[in-house]
Amino acid sequence: MHIFLSAGEPSGDLHASHLALALQNQEPTVRLSGLGGKRLAATNCEVLFPLADHAIMGIWPAIRNLPFFVRILKLVDDWLRRQRPDLVILIDNPGFNWHVARLARKQGIPIWYYIPPQLWAWGAWRIRKMRRLVQRVLSGLPFEAAWYRRRGIRAEYIGHPYCDALQAQSQDVCFLEHQRERGGIVVGLLPGSRQHEVSQNFPTLLRLADILAQHRPDLRFLVACYQEQHVRWIADYVSGAGHLRFPFEIHVGRTAEIIQLARVCAAVSGSVTLELLYHARPSVVLYRISPLARCLKPLLLKCRYITLVNLLADQEIFPEFVTVTCPADQLAHSLLTWINDASAWQRCHDQLLQLRQQFFQPGASARAAAMILSYLSTRAQAA
Repeated sequence: MHIFLSAGEPSGDLHASHLALALQNQEPTVRLSGLGGKRLAATNCEVLFPLADHAIMGIWPAIRNLPFFVRILKLVDDWLRRQRPDLVILIDNPGFNWHVARLARKQGIPIWYYIPPQLWAWGAWRIRKMRRLVQRVLSGLPFEAAWYRRRGIRAEYIGHPYCDALQAQSQDVCFLEHQRERGGIVVGLLPGSRQHEVSQNFPTLLRLADILAQHRPDLRFLVACYQEQHVRWIADYVSGAGHLRFPFEIHVGRTAEIIQLARVCAAVSGSVTLELLYHARPSVVLYRISPLARCLKPLLLKCRYITLVNLLADQEIFPEFVTVTCPADQLAHSLLTWINDASAWQRCHDQLLQLRQQFFQPGASARAAAMILSYLSTRAQAA
């Protein structure tokens, strides 16, 4: 039994690693190969290329890196033809994964989508592509599975695998104690997991910190970076911006601890918002877009919100700002409301706790693995 996993982003690498462990736990002889990152490689999956470490967003970055992606697809095509896995599982990252799906379909290999692209929000016309290429969707959002089923695609809601990741999360107690001893009110700054996101959004976050510090000198700012290259980029940017007038620290691999320490957070839109929900931390959500994307937004965006927390709640709990310009003043206004008004902070915190209780259902990875193995077992018997 051979399964090929395709994860091209940091969040996809995380979900793929938990799915791989669940598959290996339920069927120790299963063979796993695919595309991912360091987390998937740590599960004894044979990773052909660490694609998750090269995540790219946006039209122009994708065009500039086209030769790179063509080489990876050639590698995948050769592998699928030679190794003939029994199933290909796509994980998030629709741009690249559509091409993987076409290669698998050409070889007659069945394809499942685990944590599918949010077609209900952006680009619903791509549903025809999903219907043509994918046999089954395993969805992490309750309303999402129903949306796919209404459009003729077999889909099951299994719960979000991020719930498993968060429950398995351990925190550095020494780091927490050291930070708490320093006193002050902590504001967490979460600039995203991709370099494009960091460079696009961090200048706004730094401007936000400056505004907040002018109103509240007792604030401290902790930046949660996904990888070391982000630390270097931010350090260089801050150095070029001149001397900072407020306490400011950059840390890598400390996202959970920084959210735990923070009174409030400012985050770039992404799956980290589910982590903010898990810790019930009042937050604002930012996403800077290009002028072209702003022009296309009314045509592409088909839902009221972009933030998963707001979509799950069907109301704006986290103020969100998708904008071309720098919304630092608006972000600061929202955060200062929570910092200065304990009752406002508590109301938001209680809303998040209630939503967390409704949404978080651990065991998504195990449920997905059971469905996958049952399918392959039935298919093998039929053959």
